[in-house]
Amino acid sequence: MPELTVLAFDYGLKKIGVALGNTLTWHARPLTILRPVTKIQRFAAIEALLKEWQPDQLVVGLPLTMTGEEQYASLRCRRFANQLQGRYGLPVVLVDERGSSMEAQQILGNHDDDDAVAAAVILQRWLDAAQAGQSVSTQAGIES
Repeated sequence: MPELTVLAFDYGLKKIGVALGNTLTWHARPLTILRPVTKIQRFAAIEALLKEWQPDQLVVGLPLTMTGEEQYASLRCRRFANQLQGRYGLPVVLVDERGSSMEAQQILGNHDDDDAVAAAVILQRWLDAAQAGQSVSTQAGIES
């Protein structure tokens, strides 16, 4: 696999956790939490991150029920992933985010701002699978 820089998003209506990783070190790290009030602010902040980090790949966490079924939040995340792909022309994959917030809370302790750590957990799952030659993701525009 070629060296890729990857940004991951843990999407929420009020906050978006962002993580950064690459396929050189195969390591993800929390980057920031975006708190946009409007759609314009959301995409301005994302565009600034894209200019700064110049990722080759984007990952978006897909919230599923504990049994693996899609839910209303899944639809919102799919829409967000499609918007990223449409606006920026970068490949976007969705990764099952079940348990990522609980894992982030275990890492940080019971902390309110665990969104960036949750994004790092999601990205680390993708990186681990990619390194092992497995797929844990689906293309943003394709129903899974």
